Amino acid sequence: MSFQQGLSGLNVSSKALDIISNNVANTNTVGFKAGSAIFADVYAASLTGSVTGKQVGAGSTVGAVRQGFTQGNLTTTNNPLDLAVNGDGFFIVGRTDGPPVYTRNGQFELDRNGYIITPTGEKLMGFQSLASAGQLPSPVGGLKELQVPIIGSLPQTTDKITIGGNLDANSRSPYEMYPAAFAGDDDKRFPLDGDNWRDARTYNFATSIEVFDSLGKSHEMTFYFEKLEAKVDSDPVTPGNQTIESNTWQVHTSFDGRKPRANTAGQNDYVWTLRFNDKGLLLEDEILGPDAVNPFKVDDEWTPDASPMTFSIDFSNMRQIGGPYLVTELTQNGFTGGELAGVSVGRDGVITGRYTNGETVSLAQLAVQTFRNPNALSSIGNNYWEATLDSGLTAPIKPGEGVAGVISSGMVEDANVELTQELVQMIIQQRNYQANAQSIKAQDQILQTLVNLR
Repeated sequence: MSFQQGLSGLNVSSKALDIISNNVANTNTVGFKAGSAIFADVYAASLTGSVTGKQVGAGSTVGAVRQGFTQGNLTTTNNPLDLAVNGDGFFIVGRTDGPPVYTRNGQFELDRNGYIITPTGEKLMGFQSLASAGQLPSPVGGLKELQVPIIGSLPQTTDKITIGGNLDANSRSPYEMYPAAFAGDDDKRFPLDGDNWRDARTYNFATSIEVFDSLGKSHEMTFYFEKLEAKVDSDPVTPGNQTIESNTWQVHTSFDGRKPRANTAGQNDYVWTLRFNDKGLLLEDEILGPDAVNPFKVDDEWTPDASPMTFSIDFSNMRQIGGPYLVTELTQNGFTGGELAGVSVGRDGVITGRYTNGETVSLAQLAVQTFRNPNALSSIGNNYWEATLDSGLTAPIKPGEGVAGVISSGMVEDANVELTQELVQMIIQQRNYQANAQSIKAQDQILQTLVNLR
């Protein structure tokens, strides 16, 4: 008689109970993947000489322990660096004592040097440019340990301003409305020759915007809109006469409250001239004034210690129709310096820094690792897996590319353990264990009978 079959049954049932108990113990482990036992039968050819139809099984064994890489539920947290891969793929984590490891546990945080680390101190990896002194990185670069720089966002000089809105078509030139305000002025145009150039009767409308120089210092620009009186040149021979079409405006610029500069003789370097058609639309091809090729140049003494400042203005969204003066768009592309206020991660894995100056900068992008055979990965604890020859390692890719999943920020992936199913399996394996114990008991009773023969 042989106890081998019963003993093997006890062993595999015990192994299955170990796997089930491990699943239950890790129900609250973020990113954990439940395992299951794959059973196989055992045959020994020597028992019957391998005669077909007369083989007797020698019991069972555990052929493999397989992890199920199905998606776990996502739970919302309050940490923007809690991340989950929604779909296929693993986070890549660098180690100082070996090759990178892989995990589905996205509980990350920043260390004192700005590196994104796991709860055990390993560093998250992704795509980022090389560090440059005083400069913020970008997501364009090779695979490396990701770092959110502790330096602030550098200032950016204003070099483009956009103004959009409506100029009231009912307006007349300031001189036509208030001729007395121009008494003693040579050309009867804005700005007046004296110090009283700010007289509101000498222009139609004004709007101001904050701009920045290369040092991040704030300056105020005020734009004065003046409608020109339509004139027809009836005597071209007389010096000084000129034709001014109807629906024509000029835009003058005051920098930090200084008197607006007039155009240099024969040039349009400081004042913009805008013309509108009979439908109130801007004739963009007929705009005269500074542009991107020949921008408005701010006097160097107005921005001491800073780099020379030049800018152009986009008036393409201006119109002139009957109605109130209205500014619908007023923007500029400069900003002062700022410190890091927070970080966020998008679905594509791009890590964005938010700064106190209101700017957002893309600093890096997470990398996702996929495998052709994830069941061949080797578990090493702490929710980490190592690649093996059989796992089919591929090149790291960006989230959302190919078969890679997308990133859910402010969420973590729960363990994919189905507790009800595990408890049912526990009962089944317990019964199997008891049944195999009965098999051994029966063998023992038979053997005892043989021993008692006389």
